[in-house]
Amino acid sequence: MSEIKEYKCPACGGAMEFDSKSQKMKCPYCDTEISVDEYESLIAKADQVVAADAASDVETEQKKAENYTAHDWNQDEIDNMVVYICQSCGGEITADKNTGATTCPFCGNRVVLKGQFEGALKPDYVIPFKLDKKAAKEAYYKHLTGKAFIPSVFRQENHIDEIVGLYVPFWVFNIESEADIAYDAEKIRVWKSGDTEYTEHKYYKIRRGGTIYFEHVPEDGSVKMDDALMESLEPYDFKDAVSFKSAYLAGYVADRYDVDQDECMKRAKKRIRRSTEDSFRETVNGYYALSTQSSTVNIRDSKTSYAMYPVWLLNTTWKGQKYTFAMNGQSGKIVGDLPADEGAFWKYVGTRGILISVILYIIMMVVMFL
Repeated sequence: MSEIKEYKCPACGGAMEFDSKSQKMKCPYCDTEISVDEYESLIAKADQVVAADAASDVETEQKKAENYTAHDWNQDEIDNMVVYICQSCGGEITADKNTGATTCPFCGNRVVLKGQFEGALKPDYVIPFKLDKKAAKEAYYKHLTGKAFIPSVFRQENHIDEIVGLYVPFWVFNIESEADIAYDAEKIRVWKSGDTEYTEHKYYKIRRGGTIYFEHVPEDGSVKMDDALMESLEPYDFKDAVSFKSAYLAGYVADRYDVDQDECMKRAKKRIRRSTEDSFRETVNGYYALSTQSSTVNIRDSKTSYAMYPVWLLNTTWKGQKYTFAMNGQSGKIVGDLPADEGAFWKYVGTRGILISVILYIIMMVVMFL
């Protein structure tokens, strides 16, 4: 049986959580507030006091774990499952092996699972939540307004099934990119002399080279998270990043990484190469046509950090189909797929087509009578 770390209020014993507004640990029951550093110090002292008692519980917990596997689960589920005992109510918390912070399903106690963010698994940084659950709801409903082609009843009938504040593991890269790119370009000049029209084509060889330094390029390290969805939430402002302390996870769900640094570096390099080529191409202007003849982009020095970034996940159901939205817990940027009202779309296209036809007809009639 694995150990958990609880965040109890020193005043009333209630479950403390990290408050995104005050950026402190706060008790929702008695409103006690304490800084993260102070609270971590209290936890460290408490851990020393109970360390002696923990050893005597190991045998009992092992027996419970053996009995726990008697449920009708397949072997894959058992292999990827870890069982924890809630120290508040004694309930068994079943979690994925990558889960690092969660909530007891019986008493609602917020817990951080020991060992998931320690030693080599400890993140370097965390960007604490800046926006709370209320802000996530408001951002979601605002996201629905002004969308021309979603069914009007979707705004009325859909309901939010679940809102989860989640710390997503990210590998963050500082990368130097050196490029040497050659382009073929063309300029066209057209003029008239009397009744004769002339066209002049000029062709150019253009070369661009240099170095670009990319800072804090994030790649999510969780198999569960959709890479494209996480990229859509960018940018995150790394100025808000602080040294990791597990107290920041209190009240939220968190997973440790299960995609390693090397795999994420491959994705980061692809993004860096694409961004480098786009950046150099933007410096070549004033040509009728431009094509890349050759491109050499070398990824040089790099520095890697492991960080936890804040994300609000919202799940909603409409007509039996689930829709997932994600919000950047720092900036409030929200993304997600919306259902399309095809009738409204084609009505819009048809109306625009009629208007264009009328305008063209009027222009034609005016030209005929000039």
